[in-house]
Amino acid sequence: MLFNSLEFLIFFPIVTLIFYFLPHRFRWIHLLLSSCVFYMFFIPQYILILLLTILVDYYAAIWIEQSGDKRKKKYLVLSIISTCLILFIFKYAVFFHSNAISLSHLFGFNYPQKTLHIILPIGLSFHTFQSLSYVIEVYKGRQRAERHFGIYALYVMFYPQLVSGPIERPQNLLLQLRQVKSFELSNLIGGMRLIMFGLFVKMAVADNLGYYVDQIYDNPDKYNTHSIATGLLFYSFQIYGDFFGYSTIALGCALCMGFTLMDNFKNPYFSKSITEFWQRWHISLSTWFRDYVYIPLGGNKISWKFWLLNILIVFALSGFWHGASWTFVLWGLLHGIVYISEKAISKFKTKVAISSLPWQRIQDAFRVMLTFMLVSILWILFRARNTEEVSAIIHALLSPTQNGSNIFIEWKVWILLIAFVLFDFMLLKNRFDRWCSGIHPVVRWSVYAVLIFSILALSSVNQFPFIYFQF
Repeated sequence: MLFNSLEFLIFFPIVTLIFYFLPHRFRWIHLLLSSCVFYMFFIPQYILILLLTILVDYYAAIWIEQSGDKRKKKYLVLSIISTCLILFIFKYAVFFHSNAISLSHLFGFNYPQKTLHIILPIGLSFHTFQSLSYVIEVYKGRQRAERHFGIYALYVMFYPQLVSGPIERPQNLLLQLRQVKSFELSNLIGGMRLIMFGLFVKMAVADNLGYYVDQIYDNPDKYNTHSIATGLLFYSFQIYGDFFGYSTIALGCALCMGFTLMDNFKNPYFSKSITEFWQRWHISLSTWFRDYVYIPLGGNKISWKFWLLNILIVFALSGFWHGASWTFVLWGLLHGIVYISEKAISKFKTKVAISSLPWQRIQDAFRVMLTFMLVSILWILFRARNTEEVSAIIHALLSPTQNGSNIFIEWKVWILLIAFVLFDFMLLKNRFDRWCSGIHPVVRWSVYAVLIFSILALSSVNQFPFIYFQF
């Protein structure tokens, strides 16, 4: 079920109203069944895969807590392998199969060439990582194993963040699922503000930009260099608006029922470096890799050679998590290389005291623009369907003699994009729902009117699925 669908417009208020009318002891049943209904709107039978993951990690966590050190580690490994195997089969089997065919042709081996047709369940990577974080936290002794199967299942399946995150830690969400939630008008108002803003960012901004991005990527040879550059700019804000919009709606839906989810974005395009960008973009994923991959590999407490290797491993895995394609792996590796380069430059550069505040601000603005340009160029690898498309886009971008046409862009698209950038700037130190609380009522209701008008009148006629659903 899509957040921007008519079905969800009916689903959300009914689920929220019933939640508050039910006694606390029955609410977990209501939310679990509602989450199942939400997920089954996509491909109903794939809920069985989710159930299998839940069963494996539910029992593994209990066995880990009850066992001694040696058996405890075995159960952890069993849980990780079992859960990741499910992810591998549905997300990566086709990728490895096709690469095995290519290698067999290269070396003259006889490899069966049957085509695999496997549909990736919606959000499999997200709830796999959320489930794994629970088991690892139990193993580390930072979380008690949940004995109530229904509560644990709801932790994995909680509908607001089920298919695209944020990837919640058990210490946050599991604890809240047991708390008695009383109706608070401030939560409902704050939640509705977030939902409205998220729908604006997704439907009015991201989807309008997506229409032009698709034209550029489908026919890069048709357009001139200026249009290609515009397409890259649009994709940067399309993917941000699409994913940020989803996360904002998710936070809003949860807040309406009194649940607090972690903020997944903090104005990433105002970052002054790639390092800072990954502290602001998809925060729940970057902190997941930090805590469960980077630190176990040694973190920054090892020799610099192994540190370099570990950084590249983490970024390559992050890229591969996003998609079963070499373009995603290369996207992750290049981010890792830039990250390492920044660390090296910051370590060896001469530090000069700057007394002029305006000069400092000019430097910061330059670094923000440079980081944004770099991120936008690397998004080519993320958006392109294959390496051939990457080459075509880069060739069209860098060819000064490109004689293609200039893409025609409606005025409303530029206005919506500028409005989004201004909102992002105003919200540098605050979240939209809290920002609304601090402004004059006249201004606040004017903002509401603009957002609602944009959603109803300026949204794209092309409804794009949320980009991160494919992960």
